[in-house]
Amino acid sequence: MTLNVTSEQKAQGIFVVTVAGSLDSNTYQEFEKKVDALLSETTELIVFNLELLTYLSSAGVRVFLKARKVLKNSGGQVKFINLQPQIKRVFEIINAIPSMQIFASMEELDRYLDAQIKKVIEGEE
Repeated sequence: MTLNVTSEQKAQGIFVVTVAGSLDSNTYQEFEKKVDALLSETTELIVFNLELLTYLSSAGVRVFLKARKVLKNSGGQVKFINLQPQIKRVFEIINAIPSMQIFASMEELDRYLDAQIKKVIEGEE
């Protein structure tokens, strides 16, 4: 199986990373390189769009958890959108979902980001 990883900058420090295909022991290194590149920047939020991810192994999970740890240590966050049932189940099995925020769609994520930006502008954060 192949893996395709793309990233799009939505705003300063905010990136949406779309992962398509199979994220396993044969493909995780490509994914990790792209995530590490974002982590080396001034990144505040990475949103992983997993709509096209068909398979997730422990090697892939490790990269997500690493990203979460690095961003948490610098005051950033990791969020997820569009999880397929089999991918959501992997996160449930490892008990990662309660500590990770998952959005049903890009529109829901955009509403969340708009509200967060409004808080900053109004000086609430």
